[in-house]
Amino acid sequence: QVQLVESGGGLVQPGGSLRLSCVASGSIFSRNAMGWYRQAPGKQRELVAQVTSSGKTTYADSVKGRFTISRDNAKNTIDLQMNNLKPEDTAVYYCKSDGPGYAYWGQGTQVTVSS
Repeated sequence: QVQLVESGGGLVQPGGSLRLSCVASGSIFSRNAMGWYRQAPGKQRELVAQVTSSGKTTYADSVKGRFTISRDNAKNTIDLQMNNLKPEDTAVYYCKSDGPGYAYWGQGTQVTVSS
């Protein structure tokens, strides 16, 4: 069983920055792709950024150049640095761990971008 715990969400003004962190329990962390997803009210959950076990990263077009995902296998953590935040980035952000034939999700952390 893998548990994922997110932190770092909050209220920020447009143009501001936040850093989200996700801590994973379990020894499989380093072998799994890890990602951040988000879900805004009334919308489907969408991929924000993903990092594979080998370190390859993928970003949604809407966040390219503003968000950076990173992982630390020694600490079982992934971070999402979010800069130049926009109101449309407002959502609940979820951490996800993808393995062969299974996936684990965190409980989510709220990010609100508003003046």
